[in-house]
Amino acid sequence: MTARPFGTMPDGRVVQVATLRAGELTARVLTLGATLQDLRLAGTPWPLILGSDMAGAYDGALLWAGAVVGPVANRIGGAQVTLAGRRYALPANDGANSLHSGPQGLSARIWQIEAASDSALCMICTLAPGDCGLPGHRIVRARYRIVPPATLELVLEAETDTPTLMNPAHHVYWNLDGSVTTGAHRLQIDADRYLPCDAQGLPGAPLPVAGTGFDLRTPRPVNDLPPLDHNFCLGDTPAAAPRPVAQLRGARGVQMVLETDAPGLQAYDGRALNSTPYPGLMGQPYVPHAGLALEPQFWPNAPHHPDFPQITLTPGMPWRQTTRYHIARTEDLPTTPQRPPS
Repeated sequence: MTARPFGTMPDGRVVQVATLRAGELTARVLTLGATLQDLRLAGTPWPLILGSDMAGAYDGALLWAGAVVGPVANRIGGAQVTLAGRRYALPANDGANSLHSGPQGLSARIWQIEAASDSALCMICTLAPGDCGLPGHRIVRARYRIVPPATLELVLEAETDTPTLMNPAHHVYWNLDGSVTTGAHRLQIDADRYLPCDAQGLPGAPLPVAGTGFDLRTPRPVNDLPPLDHNFCLGDTPAAAPRPVAQLRGARGVQMVLETDAPGLQAYDGRALNSTPYPGLMGQPYVPHAGLALEPQFWPNAPHHPDFPQITLTPGMPWRQTTRYHIARTEDLPTTPQRPPS
């Protein structure tokens, strides 16, 4: 595997792209934000995710699309936290709140390629004390790997020399049909609780999904769902090993099963998407609801909810999260649905 130039950001930084191939999958990953820029399934003449071939699109129009966001994904209320008795001010980029650690988070950094092969890639990003408003010299790694026949695995790892907060997430927008919107997709999430949100998108205490529009324990058409920008509670702690937690099935013969050990899954319907003037991978700018984001992570705003799974990272306690995306053609699936192997 050899990285090649992809483009130049408005501030002059050069972005490279690496291509991974194995089995039926081809993935392209940018050094900007460790971003999954394109994902293709052999025999399927359209991309499975949202992305662009123009570097400038990732400066705003496609902000976070396919990137590793963090070091603290999702929202932190009031853009401040208290850690070890000290208050830290975070970048406020979502009204009064901090979203995905602000404009200089992991998604905006140029990562370094640490190791690579035809089917695997390890990238590293270093955050200095004070970066994104948080303490600690932090090292974050993203390890992409394609496992034949058609699984893309991402392992995120982090370490610190000072107590800090850590909750990165992979922010891919999926569209398995190459269609204008994902309305014809069907979504299933194996969670019996979710976090309701206030007008600022900040979560409250967990509620049962039963009897609500957020009950996705059986597949439902995306067009029939309420507005989505919510965390689904997969557990009160990270799982001992990745397990299937969600399934997205398109209307044109492709499905994706998401497997993770994270305790939460943020589902976002992409209602604010608009990549104009930049074309997406299908040649036209993306419109609202062009993609559906499914983001494995810890529950949002955890520092302000002591009963949520906590995101404090301490020295000598490495952080690791594994997510696998199993891709398949629906006509190749068994008649009786089966969970994919780990």
